[in-house]
Amino acid sequence: MSDIKTILDSAKSQMEKTISHLESELAKIRAGKANPSMLDNIFVDYYGAKTTLGNVASVNTQDSRTILVQPWEKTMLTPIEKAIQAANLGFNPQNDGVLIRIIVPPLTEERRKDLVKTCKSCGEDAKVSLRTIRKESIDKIKALQKAGLPEDEAKGGETKMQTIIDEFVVKCEKHLEQKEKEILTV
Repeated sequence: MSDIKTILDSAKSQMEKTISHLESELAKIRAGKANPSMLDNIFVDYYGAKTTLGNVASVNTQDSRTILVQPWEKTMLTPIEKAIQAANLGFNPQNDGVLIRIIVPPLTEERRKDLVKTCKSCGEDAKVSLRTIRKESIDKIKALQKAGLPEDEAKGGETKMQTIIDEFVVKCEKHLEQKEKEILTV
């Protein structure tokens, strides 16, 4: 029974990582409000090395429409500005010589619908990952059964695995529902 518990614990751990990955992916999707995580995937040329924006500057929100980027070094203002423009996020950074101000434009209805589709795609990827974890875990349980584990214990393990995945699919759906509501709220 401890082998099944190990398999289930491992699967649960992997599923938690899948959900946290989904959360981080959804945080990157713009919902009309300014959010520092919108700039997480921006890399700046820092003396010849590609470095994340968060490692060369402080990224904060001033209000629901404005992101402020304050570099640790003033010489980084221009490279940061160029990196934001090159990221093609639809932002027009304004450099005032001390910090970079980004005004997040309001979303059009068509853009909101596209973002909801993107969210659903991320959610579907997460569900596929969850199902893959379930399949691998059930395969391991079946291998244990072939190695001499009683059939009723194997079936019990598979049932517990299904319960765990159902729980995580519900979490996934809640995150998607919450993000969709956030995007569609004008």
